[in-house]
Amino acid sequence: MERKRAFWMHIGVDVGGTNTDAVLLDGTDVLAFVKSPTTDDVGSGVVSAIKTILEQSGTDAARIESVMIGTTQFTNAFVEGKKLVPVAVFRAALPATESVRPMVEFPDHLTRQIGTQSYLVNGGYEFDGRIIAPLDEKAVAAGAKDMKAKGIKSAVLSGVFTPINSAMEDRMAEIILNEAPDTVLTASGEIGRIGLIERENAAIMNASLCDLSHIVVNAFRDALRELNIICPLFVSQNDGTLMTAEFAEKYPVLTFASGPTNSMRGAAFLSGESDAIVADIGGTTTDTGVLIGGFPRESAISVDIGSVRTNFRMPDVLAAGLGGGSHVRDDGNRIGPDSVALDLLTEAMVFGGQTLTTTDIAVAAGYADVGDSSLVKHLDKALVNRAVDRMHAMVEEATDRVKSTQGEVPVILVGGGSVLINRDIRGASQVIRPEKSGVANAIGAALAQVGGEVDKVFSYDKIGREEAMEEARQSAIERAVDAGASPDTTKIVSLEEMPLTYLPAGAVRIKVKAIGDLAPAGEAS
Repeated sequence: MERKRAFWMHIGVDVGGTNTDAVLLDGTDVLAFVKSPTTDDVGSGVVSAIKTILEQSGTDAARIESVMIGTTQFTNAFVEGKKLVPVAVFRAALPATESVRPMVEFPDHLTRQIGTQSYLVNGGYEFDGRIIAPLDEKAVAAGAKDMKAKGIKSAVLSGVFTPINSAMEDRMAEIILNEAPDTVLTASGEIGRIGLIERENAAIMNASLCDLSHIVVNAFRDALRELNIICPLFVSQNDGTLMTAEFAEKYPVLTFASGPTNSMRGAAFLSGESDAIVADIGGTTTDTGVLIGGFPRESAISVDIGSVRTNFRMPDVLAAGLGGGSHVRDDGNRIGPDSVALDLLTEAMVFGGQTLTTTDIAVAAGYADVGDSSLVKHLDKALVNRAVDRMHAMVEEATDRVKSTQGEVPVILVGGGSVLINRDIRGASQVIRPEKSGVANAIGAALAQVGGEVDKVFSYDKIGREEAMEEARQSAIERAVDAGASPDTTKIVSLEEMPLTYLPAGAVRIKVKAIGDLAPAGEAS
């Protein structure tokens, strides 16, 4: 008898710095999965991983109705300062903000790639949308001409309180494209939240990745084309939801930290726990975060990425230098933060290499079975015991630091490096090691939903609390549906109301998030 399909067949892929993982799901049933090394060109690794799971399951490519991909390529590129393009910033804010120029806090290795070109012009809004100063359109046009002459083709649009009113960013875009039609524009109001510098920084990050995003997303498209998979392609965002490939190409910065987010979502699915701590142990780092209602807890403070402050949504994740390829030094007392990463299969001692790694320690201790254990039999037992103690202590320290309540909570271990941990963890009510935990990230990508978010300041004195709340709710739902969510499943999952007592007119900041299931192909929105 033919097995009944729960929803539709889809593929989840997570392209990490060390491994590319892929899973094939029929609804929520995992039919096949694979973990393979990430390739330098990204695309060939994706092709290999997907081809493997199709062959394992005997599934025809024509049956695949959607592919979801998570990637760390953009995060790594920005943090390392590689493959970035020069950026010009147009800020509508004068006569305010002149003392703090754009990119003032960017480290040298980034400004060498991005530059420090900026154009400050009159403009901007008060918190309630009132104009501080009219936009100086002539200054914007002059800046666009200068930018074009300097060969800069990526630009950021920002301004004081432009998330409240996008009119000035929209007008600057028209003027710039009139003078330099080939410019790729990033509007800060579409990425970051209220807070000029942090929002502008996030937009600069995004603009600097415009060439790489085109290359990477096209590599994903080419991979599906090579496999003859004709279906929608989605990319994971860092809040546990999906965006279209076209949207990801335009806003690559929204993929930052999507890897840990996918792992946490996958951990919730595999374990059945919606409220827990998740430790995702990869090849280089252990990312630890908190699940609340099945989604990662969001950071409440500005997040530094590559030493640059941002304020766009990010999961509250603590990264520690413990992974399967981490170096072991000082007689076992020091682990990482450096790692052999992609070279584990040639550098680690159990694979014939000369570098002592945590994987070697786990094998020598007798609780991991990879490589050739005879190659680490000579290791001093006291060194091995010290290293094992240190690995477990690092996980215990991380889980204790992210914990938001007293008492013991469940701890879920996922990731290929979870084999490093074989003991109970202090402060954990239980340690859960789900089946298929090594590919939790790909499962999280495959099961991701579609979201929409609103972060806006309202004046209760003008429109009242109930009307403001309803407007925010409806806007969030509309954004989710526009992004591809099924209207019947879309609902509000979080709502925050924060009075801004330092502003007049009953100013209140409202943040609302809506999430829904991905609409099956052919469903009208």
